Amino acid sequence: MGTRKSAQVLRKAVKLIPGGVNSPVRAFKAVGGGPVFIKKAKGSRIYDIDGNEYIDYIGSWGPMILGHAHPKVSQAIKRAVDRGTSYGAPTELEVTLAEMTRKAFPSMEMVRFVSSGTEATMSAIRLARAHTGRDGIIKFEGCYHGHADSLLVKAGSGAATLGVPDSPGVVADLARHTYNAAYNDLDSVKAVFKKAPRGIACVIVEGVPGNMGVVLPREGFLSGLKALCKRYGALLIMDEVMSGFRLCYGGAQKVYRIDPDLTCLGKVIGGGLPVGAFGGKRGIMQKLAPSGPVYQAGTLSGNPLAMTAGMETLKLLQGKGVYDRLYKSTSYLAEGLGEIATRRGVPARTAVAGSMFTLFFSEKPVSNWTDAKGSDTRRFGKYFTRMLKGGIYLPPSQFEAVFVGLSHTRADLDRTLDVADRAFKGL
Repeated sequence: MGTRKSAQVLRKAVKLIPGGVNSPVRAFKAVGGGPVFIKKAKGSRIYDIDGNEYIDYIGSWGPMILGHAHPKVSQAIKRAVDRGTSYGAPTELEVTLAEMTRKAFPSMEMVRFVSSGTEATMSAIRLARAHTGRDGIIKFEGCYHGHADSLLVKAGSGAATLGVPDSPGVVADLARHTYNAAYNDLDSVKAVFKKAPRGIACVIVEGVPGNMGVVLPREGFLSGLKALCKRYGALLIMDEVMSGFRLCYGGAQKVYRIDPDLTCLGKVIGGGLPVGAFGGKRGIMQKLAPSGPVYQAGTLSGNPLAMTAGMETLKLLQGKGVYDRLYKSTSYLAEGLGEIATRRGVPARTAVAGSMFTLFFSEKPVSNWTDAKGSDTRRFGKYFTRMLKGGIYLPPSQFEAVFVGLSHTRADLDRTLDVADRAFKGL
């Protein structure tokens, strides 16, 4: 499998774009080698500029749950293009998608559309701070909520210490309002609430984390967070940018029966186009401008093409048996990989949530960031490279989720397992 053209384009790209890519994980730094540059995609397949074909398990990092270039979604977008690509004015499409979102997520009594998941989480935190009149926020190690300054913060010397910047350019005075807790550890959250010198405005948590790899919440963890927020007068923000529509039609909050104050969405809700959304209780959301004093705006918010793609995608996801098919395919692949690892004598664990999963190269189960970091990333890098050479396009990081879609056939899954069996040999 040759990648000569990709290598040539990369050499040009690094002179024009930092690292040659527009999002760091695409650079393949975590797995070695260089990225392949993609030319087109259709269904479960993605094709690079050298003409190589891959079975794709990234799916644009989650949105392509129907498969690439689904005919009904593509046709709807093409019709919308002929009506204009952006108006900077309200449309009925926004209202329709807001209605569909509210039906899928009853906790979102009102919705504001934005253009990215980062914009959604950033805005939700601003709204939570304004609503509560407090500055502090609690996030969890290993959970990723976009690259807003308040969220690029690492833990201090203990669970209840002030945060410190995790990236140059993040102002220390802002970072000190962010506290890190350990995922799946309610005691670490209680410690922050008790010792934080400023009031906590909100706790933000992924519905099911997918950015340290898929990590399932322990029984009672999410409901415990809700109870702590209620006790201390803070808001619970569920970041379902990844888990929304991936676990089920209604996300993690439906699966785990949680009623968050605010929810953030993205990815699937835009059908592959740039869309984010945040929403929640009416009394909170009405504090947003122009109804209230909390400012948030966006030139491309509610973009008609994105609204159209999202509406068509959500319609198709409501079809009979859709999620049963997704669950069966995901379980079949994840269990098959686990069996191969066992037979080949390679320490590995699988964690499955709806239509996404992670194969951790670890001897023990993964329940938080500390566990995830204990995975054998060098072994993962070898596994990734062998799979890519075999025509299987996986996320190029141990700490990302594999996404299974409706376009993946049983033949695709069996071929993937065949390549994996060879990849695990001598691993």
